[in-house]
Amino acid sequence: MPEPDAIFADPRLAAVYDAFDGPRDDLTAYVGIADELAAERVLDVGCGTGCLAILLAGGGRTVVGVDPAEASLAVAKAKDGADRVTWVHGDATTAGVSGADLAVMTANVAQVFLTDDDWARTLRGVHRSLRGGGHLVFETRRPERRAWEDWAADPAEVTLEVPGIGPVAQHREVTDVRLPLVSFRHTYRFLADGAVLTSDSTLRFRDEDEVAASLAATGYRVVDVRDAPDRPGREFVFLARRTT
Repeated sequence: MPEPDAIFADPRLAAVYDAFDGPRDDLTAYVGIADELAAERVLDVGCGTGCLAILLAGGGRTVVGVDPAEASLAVAKAKDGADRVTWVHGDATTAGVSGADLAVMTANVAQVFLTDDDWARTLRGVHRSLRGGGHLVFETRRPERRAWEDWAADPAEVTLEVPGIGPVAQHREVTDVRLPLVSFRHTYRFLADGAVLTSDSTLRFRDEDEVAASLAATGYRVVDVRDAPDRPGREFVFLARRTT
């Protein structure tokens, strides 16, 4: 698993992540898929600050949230309902889960694996965690939509009042585009004390055929490729079934 970016691993940045991440309208679709599949045991890979894991557990499911960033897990554990989730510091290869009905990877999790080997190891780790016939659901941005161009065209700084912390300003800039890799930097200014922190990130943009081939090679069958209801035309939502 790649080392987590500072935005997740630095305690000060993890504490403001949810405020800048917005209302997470994408999570409703994942709860709906869990209901559709009648999933009772769920593994949330790259659970971050725990928004989805807590939401799923609130519906009576047994949920394990795994993430390599301890600072993000600390934020997750402090939330209401966190006691219903088992939190694991690690990744898909070390989660220690077996017999899961469903594994999920939301937001940019599926794109942080920059090499084919890292991506394959993650898929195999999830495979070991699922029961026979269990499902993996994840989203990944459509390369043809060229999201990085929207990011570069919108360089405005955003300032939010974060409860318990005070005003924080965030600025994002695209730093490198060498497809299929796109790099960008978030800069945060904590206005109460003047601290400035940065977080550099790189995502890999895989097309639909490449993702499908990687799933087939690691023991899955693609059941469906859906649109993201909160971001129509911008993302693939893969629903894959463990076959071996």
